[in-house]
Amino acid sequence: MHIIQGFTGQVDMWLARSSLEPTMVERVDAMFAARACPDAILVFVDAWTSRGGSQFINSASTGRYLDYLCDEVVAFVDERYPTLASRDHRGLAGKSSGGYGAMVVSMLRPDVFGALASHAGDALFECCYEPTFREVARTLRDHFDGSFEVFFDRLAASDHFDYGRFGGPFEMYGYACAYSPDLSKPGAALLPFDVSTGRLNEDVWALWLEHDPVRMAHRHADALRSLRRIYLDAGKSDEYFLDLGAQAFAAALGKIGVAHTLELFEGKHGGITYRYPGAIRELVTALAA
Repeated sequence: MHIIQGFTGQVDMWLARSSLEPTMVERVDAMFAARACPDAILVFVDAWTSRGGSQFINSASTGRYLDYLCDEVVAFVDERYPTLASRDHRGLAGKSSGGYGAMVVSMLRPDVFGALASHAGDALFECCYEPTFREVARTLRDHFDGSFEVFFDRLAASDHFDYGRFGGPFEMYGYACAYSPDLSKPGAALLPFDVSTGRLNEDVWALWLEHDPVRMAHRHADALRSLRRIYLDAGKSDEYFLDLGAQAFAAALGKIGVAHTLELFEGKHGGITYRYPGAIRELVTALAA
């Protein structure tokens, strides 16, 4: 089982502890110790970049992270550990951008992964991303002279990363690097909206929509039908409305006859690490059969 993280996630964060909560590693260790799940090797993958993440896809701006995950990380693990080196015994799970990666990578590389679990994965882009364009445009106008260049200069000069100040524009540019890289400027991105007005740039937005799991599903129907388990969940109060994204992806799966499970629970986008072991158990059980 390969486990991937959300945007800005780095691999050592799996050991982070919240007050009165076990860490992710402690949670899964307890599950295996209790014999509540078949034995499995869990691989915690780091795909962080200076833009905050990679969305686990190939990009001319951030790098070929789809290939890295599927061709380098998987091979590294299979060469060094006693794995069952087959897609039918290999799953991919993640939350938020990691959940996005689980959905998309499994569609693009069904030769590598045979099951997926997505916790509040980015999906239904007009619902989770488009409403934030106006917020970022306003933030740039009010605090960074309406310019991403000014934004990055001030971010570089800051002595700490103040998420309330920098988070929105930083994430937006990172997503753009993944979905709409500027092929004429290595490391740069084309934005899906006019930063001075927030008005949608239809041509660039179309590039983003090509990467939306909801819209990808019908193009990869055979790959999805081949998976041994698809598990989806999200909190019903998710701040990015990724519960609606999960529902939309589940509906797309239903239209093409793909078996899946969708669970909506009382919760928001954060604080849902307790959900991960159950999803891992679902995948490992299916992959061990």
